[in-house]
Amino acid sequence: MKKNLKAFGLMGLVLTLSACSVLKPKDGEYELTLVHVNDVHGRAKEGKYDGVGLARVATIAKALDQDKNNGKVLLVDAGDTMHGTTFATLTKGESMVEALNEAGFDFATLGNHDFNYGQERLEELLSMQKYKTLAANVIDKTTGKPIAGTYEVRKIDGVKVGFFGLATPETYFKTNPKNVENITIEDPIATAKSVVAQMKKDKVKFIVVIAHLGDDESTARNLQSIGLAEAVPEINLIIDGHSHTELKEKKMVNGVTIVQTGEYSKNVGVVKVDLDKLKDRNTSIDYTLYTKDIILNGDNPVVEDAAVKEKIDEISRKQEMITSVKVGESPILLQGNRDFVRTGETNLSQLITDSMLWKTGADVAITNGGGIRASINPGEVTVGDIISVLPFGNYVVTKEVKGSDLQKAVENGLRSYPESLGAMTQVAGMTVKFNVKNPAYRKVLEIRVGNEKLDLNKNYVVATNDFMAAGGDGYSSLAKGKELAHYPGLDEILIEYIQKVGLEGRDEVTPRLLPKK
Repeated sequence: MKKNLKAFGLMGLVLTLSACSVLKPKDGEYELTLVHVNDVHGRAKEGKYDGVGLARVATIAKALDQDKNNGKVLLVDAGDTMHGTTFATLTKGESMVEALNEAGFDFATLGNHDFNYGQERLEELLSMQKYKTLAANVIDKTTGKPIAGTYEVRKIDGVKVGFFGLATPETYFKTNPKNVENITIEDPIATAKSVVAQMKKDKVKFIVVIAHLGDDESTARNLQSIGLAEAVPEINLIIDGHSHTELKEKKMVNGVTIVQTGEYSKNVGVVKVDLDKLKDRNTSIDYTLYTKDIILNGDNPVVEDAAVKEKIDEISRKQEMITSVKVGESPILLQGNRDFVRTGETNLSQLITDSMLWKTGADVAITNGGGIRASINPGEVTVGDIISVLPFGNYVVTKEVKGSDLQKAVENGLRSYPESLGAMTQVAGMTVKFNVKNPAYRKVLEIRVGNEKLDLNKNYVVATNDFMAAGGDGYSSLAKGKELAHYPGLDEILIEYIQKVGLEGRDEVTPRLLPKK
């Protein structure tokens, strides 16, 4: 009930932008309020499968700023922002910088996918920012200096508050390795100890880490935010990202508060700090996670900030010129209708998996039919057509997967065959014989990778999309595999493939899935 009151208090404040909120802090006031998001992945706009959009995040921050009880209000982004949707990738991240600038963000850190355009482009994006990106452990090998800011100290209500950022060393394989070949990502704990020591010398009383570390169990503990908190208890607050974890309550580890909002701005976190009560590390920090449902569908829905919305709309209008750019020419229909891609193979599904294999050099490629959302009509093929086919902003991941786990993945994708299934497996680099009449997860009779029969004990390099790589659509066996590298968006790869390889020979489907009836 307490959370509901907080939510309605915020909503009322957002609606009226009045100086008095229904929500009143415990002792009458806070000195610092941090509004934060993480893993936005290019979702600047509200979307059915996305979050509330940056225009509403800006409204929430501005509304909180109107209430003096909230003290200094700062907007924070915890990384993985510059890549993930066409809105972001068409301008190689510049559109996202413009949106965050307009929204009034104060601080950010670097996520692994913020490196997706390469170091040179990342540094260009950093130079465009009105906000401060902090990543103390990301070092240029040539200069020996951080490519972004190290830390910043702000005096708030007479108290020195320090901010610094940390990126995950998993960036080495969670972006294309070529993107970071001239970068060293130093150990987060060692870096944190060094920065904290400097801050303590400078009499900093409250330390905030903007981290892209996460709490995924597959990540080594010393590279998680939890491990950081255990090793460096002098930190007061970690605003986290990377694992897409939705923390409904603050997590206390070794006296350190950890918060994270999930992904895609589906939720907005609000941290309030009472700098007069820092001796009590628990009660001095109040945290509320405002969900998409509360923000959009509460009694007083949050409206979009007009200036931010106009900036995003302006960028989108300009991008319409780009989406009309011709990619190629198809003499035939490339079939992507859900009735076909969720029940079997099509020329378009094979085109997509072929492009994944071509880009990565993997042994096999596998994607889900449900990720294919449209057909491409005969004639001119445009960037907009490709976006309609692949609208989710998924990127390609290669993983080292045991043969037995690859077979389980294929079984998962064929479990409902011939009934419609979003997880319907679409493949390249292999052929699959299966018995339609067999029960689910026992249909496969034989898999051949190239010309050789699948070895259940051998490891194979598998290219898939990031959703399935994490176990999405029931592909839990793929989640077990070791990640090798991350590649650009699936739409980007398909565009490049059509431009360089073309669409010849796509009029017929050579079966790779061979059902025995």
